[in-house]
Amino acid sequence: MFTPRSPRVLQKKGVDVLTCLDDGTTTLDDDLLLDRATSLGRVLFTEDEDLLAIARQRQQAGREFSGVAYAHQLNISIGQAIRDLEMLAKALDPDDMRNRVEYLPYS
Repeated sequence: MFTPRSPRVLQKKGVDVLTCLDDGTTTLDDDLLLDRATSLGRVLFTEDEDLLAIARQRQQAGREFSGVAYAHQLNISIGQAIRDLEMLAKALDPDDMRNRVEYLPYS
């Protein structure tokens, strides 16, 4: 999982997390950030609608990406995001998420 939000809590729950900060990619453009996550085989968690649009464009063009988990920042609490990301990481393997966008929250 490639996420900027509450990574330590997810790591304590056994989710393999890499943040943009830890990866040194905080200044990458969205398209390049998705490329980076894909090269690492990681699902990218975002609250950025621009990145969501990039994922949709890739789906329509048949261009591979590792998967995106999206949540609108006003529609999900940090606690709910953590629960949903943990469930997503434990329920789906990287192949299940390839070229897929999952919308959070689930409930």
